[in-house]
Amino acid sequence: MGGRYWVWLGARLLVAAVIVGWAFSYLTPGGSGEKEFQKTLDAMKQVRSVRVATVSEPLAGKQHSESSSELVCEQNAYHSKWHVVDNASDTPIESSSDTLEVGNASYRRSPDGSWQKSGYPSGAPKLICSRLAQGDNSNFLPDFATMIKRAIIDKGDKKTVNGVRCREWKVTMKGGYSGLEHDTVCIGMNDHLPYEMTVDWARSRTIYSDYNAPIQLELHEAALQPTSATSGTN
Repeated sequence: MGGRYWVWLGARLLVAAVIVGWAFSYLTPGGSGEKEFQKTLDAMKQVRSVRVATVSEPLAGKQHSESSSELVCEQNAYHSKWHVVDNASDTPIESSSDTLEVGNASYRRSPDGSWQKSGYPSGAPKLICSRLAQGDNSNFLPDFATMIKRAIIDKGDKKTVNGVRCREWKVTMKGGYSGLEHDTVCIGMNDHLPYEMTVDWARSRTIYSDYNAPIQLELHEAALQPTSATSGTN
């Protein structure tokens, strides 16, 4: 009887230690994950161009979406494409968009492949670039500041994404449809920039590439005029 009691007590203490350690890692800043994510925040301040591509299947697989974006701060340009297939009904519904914002002009690609002016620009490229440079959430690259404040971060294995060696980090925080959001983010071993992110509730995988590369956007001839480094900044 005494032996069973000590086994029971030991098990209870082990569980309690695990819970305390989990809570401590959540509430106490400065862990290895938080330190690495802070390096990433600092590294993202230097990003002036990047490509982002996302594939997701939310709504229990009833919807499939693919999107890609290119940001070039020196051109004050942002190119975005997305394609969505909705399988919720018997007849799948498809929709797509291909837009370009450069300088003080906004364009949308027509079905015939030509670019047509489409109303007033949103100012997205300038805003994104400004937020990145200031270390604020850009809604374009992952929000590491919020992860540092709210997430439980666990170190994962090293792997290669598009030829870049990175370390995967497992991120758990409140959010998503299930209450807890379980994400992963792979951070470059050398430059500390994110190269892959997955989000469980959205069933999504995002790839980041070509950081600060000389990206050449497919610009409409009329849009090519205001693409100097100072265009659209007044």
